[in-house]
Amino acid sequence: MEKTKAKLHRNVWLTGFTSFFTDVSTEIVYPLIQAFVSSILKSQAALVGPVLGIIEGVAESTASILKLFSGYISDKLGKRKSLTILGYSFSALAKVLFFIPYWVSVFSARILDRIGKGIRTAPRDALIAYSVDPSIKGKAFGLQRSMDFAGAFVGTLLSFVLITFVFRGVDRYAEPARFYPIFAIALIPAIIGVIFLFFTKEPNVEKKEAQMPKLSLKHYTPALRVFFLAQFFFTLGNSSNQFLLLRSQDLGNSLAMVTLMYLVFNFTTTLLSMPFGSLSDKIGRKGVLVTGYALYGLVYLLFGLAPANTPWMVWGLWILYGVYYALTEGAEKAFVSDLAPENSVATAIGFYNMIVGVTLLPASVIAGFLYRVAAPLPFWFGGVMALVNCLLIGFGVRVEKKA
Repeated sequence: MEKTKAKLHRNVWLTGFTSFFTDVSTEIVYPLIQAFVSSILKSQAALVGPVLGIIEGVAESTASILKLFSGYISDKLGKRKSLTILGYSFSALAKVLFFIPYWVSVFSARILDRIGKGIRTAPRDALIAYSVDPSIKGKAFGLQRSMDFAGAFVGTLLSFVLITFVFRGVDRYAEPARFYPIFAIALIPAIIGVIFLFFTKEPNVEKKEAQMPKLSLKHYTPALRVFFLAQFFFTLGNSSNQFLLLRSQDLGNSLAMVTLMYLVFNFTTTLLSMPFGSLSDKIGRKGVLVTGYALYGLVYLLFGLAPANTPWMVWGLWILYGVYYALTEGAEKAFVSDLAPENSVATAIGFYNMIVGVTLLPASVIAGFLYRVAAPLPFWFGGVMALVNCLLIGFGVRVEKKA
């Protein structure tokens, strides 16, 4: 009966609003990046795939080290709020670099944005974990991810409206300058998102010297270490969503239509993230996660097999991809915090994010070159890696019930 009385702390809502506005900003721009890079490299079209792979892979991996150390520093100092504000501020400033029409500038913008994410992610997630009763932790992370994807939905919708009705002619064949007004609009919600964080409250967490965080995987349980290993294999096949957007266009869909597909993906995730997060509180996170990863593998395999000019199939795959995100995004963070030692939650989340982030570099580079060889290859590879991940978690992660 006590569990039903637990309520979400205001920190969950405030960080949720920050995620909402930040993702509005990010997703106004994100669906257009592959088209913007294609516009910059019009005379070198064969380089688009490898360049996208390098941009996305290096950007994520550069930030990944910060995710670990930011979490460690957050646990060491017992401070979450200031690091979270700093990280989101960096991501807002990154949008300015998109106004320089060189792929290196896009590369720099993505790095600065990911550095911001690297600084903020673990402290923000610890801020949420320490602000709620453990019985509703999945619900709290589910709400945060739901608001994140709600922002992504609104941002993608705005992107679609802007390129379809306001700034017509923005596509991969347009001049780079045609994208600038959209980038300027994207700056506004990024700034609004940072403001919400100033109203969060630092949670009171008792520091125990015997349980201070350690930068060593040996500090963690075998279950958490196996989960980290499984995430390594999964992420190796989990290339940037830019490749899904690029694949969708190559299958015969316009940029506007692909933006709508991405919109529906975000809408699906927004609707389902909180219910699936709550479900993981009730039936356990392991089963929810394995189901999500298996669905991802199926979606990626079908993206590789999809024939050209079958928009109905691509629409369906984007919807299923949204279901996968809803099943896993909140549950992953809650699962790591469940398995982490006391007073080491942010560090454990930092390790998780670092492993994922570092692996995204070879993942995106592999995907970029596989795409150049044959477009379906990166998706088939991703499907196989998802299967490996499911087997490792299913048979290797033992979860003990906490009293």
